Amino acid sequence: MRATVLHAPGDIRLEEVPEPTIMAPTDAIVRVTAACICGSDLWPYRGASPVTEPRRIGHELIGVVEAVGPGVSTMLPGTTVISPFTYSDSTCAHCRAGVQSACEHGGYFGANDRDGHLVDGCQGELVRVPLADGTLVPVRGEVTDDNLASLLTLSDVMGTGWHAAVSAGVSDGMTVAVVGDGAVGLCGVLAARELGAARIVALSRHEARQQIATHFGATDIVAERGDEATERLLDLTDGVGADAVLECVGTAQSMETAFAIARPGSIVGFVGVPHGGEPPVERMFRKNIGLRGGMAPVRRYLPHLVPQVLDGRIEPGLVFDSVLPLDEVAEGYRQMDERRAIKVLLRP
Repeated sequence: MRATVLHAPGDIRLEEVPEPTIMAPTDAIVRVTAACICGSDLWPYRGASPVTEPRRIGHELIGVVEAVGPGVSTMLPGTTVISPFTYSDSTCAHCRAGVQSACEHGGYFGANDRDGHLVDGCQGELVRVPLADGTLVPVRGEVTDDNLASLLTLSDVMGTGWHAAVSAGVSDGMTVAVVGDGAVGLCGVLAARELGAARIVALSRHEARQQIATHFGATDIVAERGDEATERLLDLTDGVGADAVLECVGTAQSMETAFAIARPGSIVGFVGVPHGGEPPVERMFRKNIGLRGGMAPVRRYLPHLVPQVLDGRIEPGLVFDSVLPLDEVAEGYRQMDERRAIKVLLRP
């Protein structure tokens, strides 16, 4: 089969690799219907995360179950499924507490499982999914060209944006600020709207992203950065700051901005993969500003979000502004790296 392999920063290739097989009784083999490139995939692509040897890549998929191990009881071949970006058993103490991304027995796509067997990256034709019963979520409805992209976002970016909003405690009537206009940030705007925010301020400098943010529910756009962004948001809120802030980037500057625009007593919900910077503990103490979030337990939110997509209530798939065949995956990485695309959908 064909799968995407990252050899070194900037060196992404589609290669012939062995087809996955059932390695454990709880495995499923899924044929990928659609995958995509994530902003977090750009960290190793750009060399910000180390790449010491060729590695499979990709962690978002919607597909159809082709085969299951004898220990799988809920996923039948032929079932259309969405996989979260991590696999989990959904039975350990952490999973039962709603933190499936920290599953005691889980792991990551594109890396070895706990028995040393490779788990395929999702930017390929077939994927072995460990712990299939606890990981995969069936789609109980018709998958169409109109809803495929939105269903695919639930494997990561929509669930991650939702986690940012939940972590920040977004509720009815709040003023919410969203730092970051990538796919996660835009989905965070949509999540804040669905959770009842009355005013949503999206920090974005790019017109195409501003348009999607407005469509998703942003009432105000702040195009400035740094201190100017802080001043602008404080002006919009009469000097008070936001009732909740969603930090969806992960850099030192984005974290600094998030805390600078958060009002005393609020919570910053952070989901950006950290790359430098530390929370301002002194400010958190003096202003009673909380920090919650982290790696999103997407599996926790999928049963709630899938029906919303199937019913047409939300359309997060609008974050995909480029659709390419898997053959052109290297071009997809270039498009996102050069900010010519917000998010690229791949069709095997």
